[in-house]
Amino acid sequence: MTHTIYISLGTNLGDRLANLQAALAALPPIVLMQAASPIYETEPWGYSDQPAFLNQVISAETQLEPLDLLPHLKRLETELGRTPTFRYGPRLIDMDILFYDNILLSGPGLEIPHPRLHERAFVLVPLVDLAPDFRHPRFGKTMQELLAQVDTNGVRPYERSD
Repeated sequence: MTHTIYISLGTNLGDRLANLQAALAALPPIVLMQAASPIYETEPWGYSDQPAFLNQVISAETQLEPLDLLPHLKRLETELGRTPTFRYGPRLIDMDILFYDNILLSGPGLEIPHPRLHERAFVLVPLVDLAPDFRHPRFGKTMQELLAQVDTNGVRPYERSD
């Protein structure tokens, strides 16, 4: 059975644009991207003494179950060069499951929808680009409604400088 998922991607080390491109290229055939948001440059969240991030959200399809999808994404992060760091610290690549169909799942190591997505402009801004009318299965609000409740300062469209 095919499932619709939303995944956020973030990076703030090395060649950030190349990191996002490598992550997207590594997803198939297990995760098939359907659409990608524009890329945004964002201020760090949670720990501010680090470089700015590039963030993007994709919609995709997979046949993996949620408890198989998470380790698959974490394995890809490692293969792409991510090394352990502290919570909210700098990272080469980060891939988080935001939504998986409309399920609510809470277990050790995985909560769907992502438990803090409604607080994070760096997730909501690109998510609204893809699915403004998608309703959060726990809160019942659309992504546009959730975005209206957060401060979007520090989230700006990425402009290449080369």
